[in-house]
Parts: sequence; C-alpha cells; structure tokens
Amino acid sequence: MSNTKQLEKKINKEYKTGNVKHAIELCQIGLQDDPSNADLHIRLGDLYLAWHLDIYNSCRYIDEAITEYQRALETCIDSAEIYFKIGQAHYYKGDLDKAINYLDHAVSKDNKFGKAYYLLAETYTKKARFLEAEIYAKKAIKAMPLSCSRGHFLLAALHNISSARNFKNAVLSKFELLLSILTLPFDGYAVANVCKILSYVRFLPLMFKGAFLVQINRLDEALELYNSAIEKAPGFIPLYYLLGDIYRMLGQFDDAITEYKMAIWLDSLNIPAYKHLCQAYEEQGDYDSAVEIYEKLIQIMPNMPDVHSNLANILYVKGDIDGAISHFQTAVTLNPKKQWTSIVNQTLGFVYQESKQDLDAAISSYHSAYLQTPKDIGIYINLGSAFYDKEDINNALQVYKNALDLDPENAQIHCNLGFLYWGRGDIDEAIKEYELAIKYDNEYAIAYNNMGVIYFDDLGRVKEAKELFTKSIECNPNYALAHFNLARAVAISGDKVEAAKLYQIAQDINKITNEIDPQDILDKINDLFN
Repeated sequence: MSNTKQLEKKINKEYKTGNVKHAIELCQIGLQDDPSNADLHIRLGDLYLAWHLDIYNSCRYIDEAITEYQRALETCIDSAEIYFKIGQAHYYKGDLDKAINYLDHAVSKDNKFGKAYYLLAETYTKKARFLEAEIYAKKAIKAMPLSCSRGHFLLAALHNISSARNFKNAVLSKFELLLSILTLPFDGYAVANVCKILSYVRFLPLMFKGAFLVQINRLDEALELYNSAIEKAPGFIPLYYLLGDIYRMLGQFDDAITEYKMAIWLDSLNIPAYKHLCQAYEEQGDYDSAVEIYEKLIQIMPNMPDVHSNLANILYVKGDIDGAISHFQTAVTLNPKKQWTSIVNQTLGFVYQESKQDLDAAISSYHSAYLQTPKDIGIYINLGSAFYDKEDINNALQVYKNALDLDPENAQIHCNLGFLYWGRGDIDEAIKEYELAIKYDNEYAIAYNNMGVIYFDDLGRVKEAKELFTKSIECNPNYALAHFNLARAVAISGDKVEAAKLYQIAQDINKITNEIDPQDILDKINDLFN
C-alpha cells in the first residue's frame, strides 16, 4: 500500500509540474506490476484525458483515456464515477450518444450524482434537445443545491433562447442568472471557467487590431493574428467565428466552416456562429447543409423571423415551394418590423404568383405588404402584375394610377400602364404612357421596344418603328426582343441579309436571356429565304 501511495505522490508531482508524459509513464510502470489496479487505470485515464485537452497536443489521446476507464470498470463494475468518466470522455470525443449512455448508467448507480446530471444537460444541449437539457440541469441543481452555479447558468441560457416574445422565460432567465452568481463561490468548476473567461480580456486589443486589419483589407495579417490568439486562448469563442469570417472573405469555405463548427462545439447556444455557418454553406452552394443548420437553429430559437425567411429562400431555390411558403408565412407571423415584414410579404406574393400560380394568394400577400408600407412603389408594381395575370385589367390600371399619385415621374409605372392600355386596344393612351416613361428615363429599353411594336404592328409606321427599336438596342445591347423586332422591320424594308444578321444576333442573345420562343426566330429566318 505504501508503494502505491508513493507512486501516486510521484505521479501527482509530475502532473503538477506540467510533465504529463512522465506522469503517464509512471502510471504505466505501476500497472505493469499491478495490472488490475483500478485506481491506477482511472488515474492513467485522467492523465490521457488531460493530455487530450491540452492545446499544445493534437488531441490524440481520448481513445486511450476511454480504454483505461473501461479497464477500471472491469474491476469496479458498479462504479458510478467510472461510468461518468467514460461518458465525459465520449462527450469530449464528440460521440454524444455514447456519452448519454454512460452518463445514464452513472446516475442509475448513484441518483444523486450531480456532475453526471449536469454533463447530461450539456450533452442534450449540444444535441439541441432542450427539454431534456432543462430537466437534467434541474436534477443537477437538486443534487448539488449550493455548488451548481453551472447548472443555473445553463438554465439561464436555455430560458434566454426561448425568451423572445415570452416574458415569463425572460424573467426566469434573469432569475437563474442571479442564482448562478450567488452560488458561484461554491462551484469550483464554475469559478475556474469564470477565471478563464476573465483572462480573455487581455485579447480585446488584439481583436480590435484584427478588426482594423480586416477593415483595410489586410486579411492575411488578420488571419495570422487571430490564429496566434487562438493558440493562446483556445476557449475564446468569438475568435473562431472572426477567423471563419476572414476565411469566407478569402473564399476558403471549408476552413470557415471548420471554425464556425468549433465555435458551436464550444458553445452549443452560440447563435452568431450558427448564422455565420449557414451563410458559409449558402455561399459555398451547399444548400442541403445550410437547410440542416437553419432547421437546427430554429430548434434553438424558433421565434427568429430572419432565420425562417432565410430558410424559405433556400428552400425556394431547392424547389421546395411548399416548404418555402410555410417558412415565409412563419416569418410574417413573427412580424418584427413593418419594413422587413413588407419585404417578406412581397417575396411570398412572388412565390404564389410565379411558382404556385395562385393569384388570389399572391394578391393577398401583396395587399398585406401594402398595409405595412403603403408608400412602397414596388408593391404597386407587383400587385398590378398579379391583377394583370388574373386578367383583371381594371384593377391593374387602378393600382398603377394610385402608384402615380405617390410617384408621378416613375418610368416603370408609366411603362406598365402603356402595356395595359395597349392590351385593351387603347393605342393613343399606350403611346402617351410610353412617351412619359421615356421622358422620365431616356434609357428605358423596354419602353422604346414596346412603342416600336405599336408603330410597326398597329400603325404600320415602319421608319419610326426602326428608330425606336434601334434606340432600344442602344440602351440595352443584350435585349434579344429588340433585335428580333428590328429584324422584322428591316425585313419589311427589303434588306433580307441585314435582317438575317439581326435574327442571328437575337438568337445568340436569346440562348442566355430566354426572352423569345427559339422556334419563332427560326421560323422568321426560314421565311426570309422562302
């Protein structure tokens, strides 16, 4: 027994002086003489775990720690402490399901094991299972009422993320935070964490310097600065997503994603890190992963309207129209600000109009947007377009006329009115509106083209039509329809070769813009020489 105690003293001395490797070697020597010594196996597991968590080593020892704990468990099969240590090792390894399994065994052996309850709460938090996390945090507090500052702090965080639009949870969060402060002196682990966090204050000047370097676009220097800081402060979470932001700016998305994930691993409730991670996946074009993270973020904070809106945008891009509509509707329901909600309603109206062909729903969404921001000209344009698609020309005209009361010199409104009058056969009014559109925007290619079509097809004034089509092309050289219409006018004038060239240009541009049925162009080219 004395030899064992002497060995333990040597091991502790080596560990306290920072020589973990030598302490491990001493444990291994002791186990050669006494391979069934559970205490030595546990001590060796603890040393491996400490070495694994040491930032100056490359995290290679977690499996060794687990192995040693399991060897100790063979001798002490009913030890709650060993089950806890194995669960803790799996937690640090990131194998959360195994961690839960062993921690459950620990509390089944000792139903007052506060540390195991608390780690279960942390594990469930990482899995975004917040109800279970709250249950186990409360059990941890009950098991260690005076020494579970961490449990109160975790409860404060869990209540805080659900406090939006919920006054009760906001009050509970502040109450738990107060309890966390009051019990802090009695929780050694919490005191150590607070001291660690306070030590990060010395890195604030470095962060300001890094922000300045980013501002002046010296990204490589900022990157080096933050990487150096992380080596000295591996638990300082803001550094990870600041690093991630720089990697994103440099287009190094895989590195950015790694940094954001590390921030989330260190703090499962870190909302900025989740949002930045989603943005990185979007910019990388990995929409499936972005959806997965947005959905997890919604689990954490279901009342964030911008997250629902962003998720809806991605689902729309992916072709999940119903899913997009659902999340747009949720975003609108949460209704944080009139301007923002109006924009979401307009987007929702567009989805109904273009993808679902549900014009009544589109009109309803645009009308909701109008109620939020009645002076937004874009709403009138969208609403008029929906009425036109519904073949309700009178309402479309009235909407555009109302818009002109707000902005009488809006070229787009005049152009849209011209199109409506033209469709009703009111040529004179259509021309007047197109002329007004051009007056207020003399580079408005669509107005020139449309008025040219009226002169060509309705009035037979080929010369004026050619001038208008030519002006339209000058305003927008990549306007396939204007080239097509000019080709029609040139062909009527008898210059088939020039018309063919213009049709060919229209055909080439149309491959990109898809303005015209390609067969219409081919038919016109064939008609030239038949």
